[in-house]
Amino acid sequence: MAITGTSNLHPLNSISPPDSFSAAQRLSAIFEAALDGIITIDERGIMEMINPAAASMFGYDLSELIGKNVSMLMPDMHARQHDQYIQNYLQTGHKRIIGIGREVEGRKKDGTQFPLRLSVSEVKTDGRSLFTGTLHDLTVAKEAEDRIIRLNAELEKGVDQRTEELAGAVNQLLNINKKLEHEIQERRAVESALRHSEQELRRAYEKEKELSELKSRFVSMASHEFRTPLSAVLSSADLIEAYPREDQQAKREKHTARIKSAVANLTGILNDFLSLSKLEEGKVGIQSVRFLLSEFCAETLDDLQGLLKPGQNIRHDMPPEDIELFLDKKVLKNIFFNLLSNAIKYSDAGTSIDCHIRLEADTLHITVRDQGIGIPQEEQQHVFTRFFRAHNAENIQGTGLGLNIVKRYIELLRGSINFESELGKGTTFRIEIPLAQTN
Repeated sequence: MAITGTSNLHPLNSISPPDSFSAAQRLSAIFEAALDGIITIDERGIMEMINPAAASMFGYDLSELIGKNVSMLMPDMHARQHDQYIQNYLQTGHKRIIGIGREVEGRKKDGTQFPLRLSVSEVKTDGRSLFTGTLHDLTVAKEAEDRIIRLNAELEKGVDQRTEELAGAVNQLLNINKKLEHEIQERRAVESALRHSEQELRRAYEKEKELSELKSRFVSMASHEFRTPLSAVLSSADLIEAYPREDQQAKREKHTARIKSAVANLTGILNDFLSLSKLEEGKVGIQSVRFLLSEFCAETLDDLQGLLKPGQNIRHDMPPEDIELFLDKKVLKNIFFNLLSNAIKYSDAGTSIDCHIRLEADTLHITVRDQGIGIPQEEQQHVFTRFFRAHNAENIQGTGLGLNIVKRYIELLRGSINFESELGKGTTFRIEIPLAQTN
């Protein structure tokens, strides 16, 4: 700097009014009033000027610093090298500090070291170099920085701790969630089991209820259906005894025929019950055998002859070539017998019953058509129900089991059955039975 001299600078309150200031006085006033420390040294490191802020910063009086080597304000490590720094610069012109601001350590009078920012500038005057250092105490800033660092560290530690706590809470929630899911699954399994048990109980109840109804209907029907033929047998037997003479043979044969018919009816009823019982218990299995269709039809028609009413006849046609079938012959015969005997039963004397059989695409097609009483339209949906009797057939002997048994037999053969009927004009049943199973 351009200011030289070793006398103490005057404090601001002793300065004359600004208008009377000389340039040197103004500069001196600024120097003394500066908040940052300012120290000027010569080429040997001797302090020539120092402002009050600098002296206070290091804990000295001005008089203790002026004329002393500036190294006294440095830690020992730097103090021993400072003079050499200046000499190296003066000899080589290589700047290490001059013109460059940087952080350094200062040493106070009591030996305490503190951080400060140092900016050094060089001024040449009167043929020599002076170095002016501007110093800013960084103690407060460093303390604030350290505090910020500590706070950040504490914050990070807190964040880490909170993160761990949060992770722990999340893991706990996940575990709770898993337990809840497991409990929900167990509860659903229990509910499902309960529903299943409830359904099983309901089905068992419905089955028991149905069986109870079947028993009631069976008792009612059996008492009627068995009583009628048995009464006929009893009365005919009594009447036969009333015709002991040889010329009364015709009358005896008439009653004998009645007995045979009644016994046949009883046998049919028992066979229906036996078939239904076996079907209900799943005891009916398919046992296929090979047989000729022509022989089968002849046997079946022969069995039905005794059931025909006066003037009734069965018209049947089948493929011209004889066909060998591989089916359960007994099951198929039961199907034919039930359908044809029903047609005979519900048709008047003197009418014809048609039975058509054809083979198409490995399927056996059977059609049975009568000219009987027909089935009321509103009751046709119940035709295959056990014990069902249409209201127009209540006076005709029967169990109401035949068509139910037929449908079950056809299903055992993986076939299908449908029908159409018109009241007073007759009924037609159509059956399809696949033969692929026979190959």
